[in-house]
Formats: sequence, C-alpha cells, structure tokens
Amino acid sequence: MVTTPQEPVYVIGAGPGGLAVASTLRARGVRAVVLEKSGAVGTSWRGHYDRLRLHTTRRLSGLPGLRIPRSYGRWVARADLVRYLEAYAEKHELDVVTGVEVHRIERAEDGTGTWVLHATGGRRLTGRAVVVATGFNHTPSVPAWPGLDTYEGELTHAREYRNPEPYAGRDVLVVGIGNTGAEIAADLAEGGAGRVRIAVRTAPHILRRTTAGWPAQRSGILVRRLPVPLVDLLGRALARFASPDLTAYGLPRPDTGLATRARQGAIAVQDVGLVAAIRAGKVEVVPAVEALEGREVVLADGTRITPDAVIAATGYRRALEPLVGHLDVLDPRGRPTVRGARSPRHAQGLYFTGFTNPLSGMLRELSRDAERIARRIARTRPAPKRPETKRPETKRREAKPPAPKQAVPE
Repeated sequence: MVTTPQEPVYVIGAGPGGLAVASTLRARGVRAVVLEKSGAVGTSWRGHYDRLRLHTTRRLSGLPGLRIPRSYGRWVARADLVRYLEAYAEKHELDVVTGVEVHRIERAEDGTGTWVLHATGGRRLTGRAVVVATGFNHTPSVPAWPGLDTYEGELTHAREYRNPEPYAGRDVLVVGIGNTGAEIAADLAEGGAGRVRIAVRTAPHILRRTTAGWPAQRSGILVRRLPVPLVDLLGRALARFASPDLTAYGLPRPDTGLATRARQGAIAVQDVGLVAAIRAGKVEVVPAVEALEGREVVLADGTRITPDAVIAATGYRRALEPLVGHLDVLDPRGRPTVRGARSPRHAQGLYFTGFTNPLSGMLRELSRDAERIARRIARTRPAPKRPETKRPETKRREAKPPAPKQAVPE
C-alpha cells in the first residue's frame, strides 16, 4: 500500500508571530513551512527607526522555546530583537522560504478541506492549514488630506524614518501621537532638530513605562480579562498620580477610558522622553492636520505653517483584502473577524495571529497564540487525499438475438 504524505501547514510571514507558530507546530510533529516575501526573517523590525526598543520587558517578550538573552537588557533594542529572531529560526531549524509572496488564498475544490495558496512565480501551493502572520504594521497609511497629491513640501511616512541626523537644524512636523510619533518627536528634539511640532487629533493616554520598577505591561496583564468599564475606572485613578497632566501644553487628559480606547485600536503611549521634551519646550503640540496647500500645512484651528519636513506617523493598514478579502473573514476595518486558535466557521483551517495590539504586550500574546494554534492544528486530523480513480473497463456484451415469437392460439 502506497501512502501519500500529507500537505504541510503554511505560515505566511516570518516575523515573530509566524516564527513562533512554526516552532510550536514543529515541536508537535507537524510540518510547517514559513513563506516570507522579503529576503530575511523579521523584516519589519529591520526597517524601524534606530532608537526603537521594546515597550515590553525582556522576560515577557521571548517566543516559545528560546529566551531573549539577558545581555540584551530589560528593554530590548531593535537590532538585538532582529538578532534574536535570526537565532530563533536557526535553533528550531525552521523551514523558512524567502522571496515568496502569497497573493491569494482559496479553499481547494476537491472536497478535502485543504487550502490553495497562489504565490510568486505562478506557484500553486496546497496546505492542510494556513496561518496568516503578515503583521499588524504591514502597509504604511497616510490620510487622504486635501492637497496631498500636489503638496510641494517634503513628506515621508514614519516607516522611512531612521534617525534625527538628516533633520539637524530643520523645522519638522510629526503628524500623529501614537507610540511611533511620540518617540520620533522625542528623538528629533534630542537629536538636534531646529524645531519640532507634533500634530494631535485625539489626546492619547500617556503612561510611564515603569512606575517604581513596576512595568506598565504587567498592569496590562493583570487587567486584560477585567470588564472594560472597570479597567477604564482603574485607569483614571492611576492617571492621577502615575501619568503627567499636560493640559497646559495643549495636551489634555483624554475623555475616553484606557480600555475603551484600546478596544477601538488606540493603544496607550508609553513615555520614553516625549513628556520631558514637551515640558522643556523642545516639542510643541499643535492641532491636527486638515489640508496641504502648496508648501503650507493647514491645521484644524486654521493656522498655516510651513515646516521643512513632515513625518506622517499615521499608522498602518493590515492589507489583508487581496489575500483573503473574498473569503468573508474580515470586519469593516479590514481586520480578521476571529483570531488565534479559532477559525471562521466557513473557513476551518485558516488562522490569524498578530492582528491586535493588546495592553498585555504583543509579543507575549503572539507566543500564547502560537501554542494554542499549534495545539488545535495538531489534534485536527487532516482529511485524506482523494485518490484519483479510474473506472474499470467493462467488456461490451454482444446483444443476443431476440427470441422467436410463439404463435398465439386463436
């Protein structure tokens, strides 16, 4: 009897989430192939700005099966995290195929429940399950400001920012006050920019990374399963003594609660220098950008400014529509309707990881997701391939001559 090997599980994306899933699947004896469109693991982390460090602690940021080295310190630097991801893939002997981009995922039509991936070079790959781990910060997004296409000034997305050196002595406007915008503004102020302004549409929650040695991430872990109204209430109480009041500098405390904002997709800002820069007058808070005209930037209060450079720290899109948009598995914001170890009812065997930014820390939750996904896939028996069968040839019978009719008595 000849047995046909089962198709592998395909993991799309060789970032932390994809590598963690592949490792946990391999530990359970499931073959996993990681498909990465770039030339190396951890591509998005390679492209972030130089001063970036994890906002989560080293102890709570390691992936399953390998701790982050103690020598990297409590707050791991971007470059060290890239080295860690390289070591992780090597230690677990992961099957990572680079230079392959998956364009579309479809259910196989043969009734086996397998998935077909259409990839670079006309490849057509068949897998028993698919894990999409293409990342929360996938495609840079810039608002469709009036005048964007004809703006004559220098405009770049935060994805292209590396360090303050090119902006020395220049007037820079940072648009957006998420963690990225806040840190870039502080970096510019400390790195010699002539003037730094940060445009804010909605005031964020600003937290200290640690309070008396206690990291904000641990608080996020403790409250992650509490009701949202209760976490909002606790957050307001905590803010009175642990968060700065910057109302006098044009940045009032937010009206919406901490957990409510997180549910809406706006994670709290962890302060790594912005508060001190604002208080020292090195970073000015200005209203949101409304339009671009010629070389001018029009703000929400009608003010017109002419910065030398604009850096749009305006977030990213998940960009999942071309890949799975036709499968009815995305919500109106383009995010998976279910994540982690759950598959959509009509798309069993399709999993998503890394598409949330929880208070408890993304890397920690990626690791937990990976264990759950691997456990679910390992205990789900793959449907056997349907062998191609040919109908047996049948000998054609010669027709017998009809029996002679008997005379019917009158």
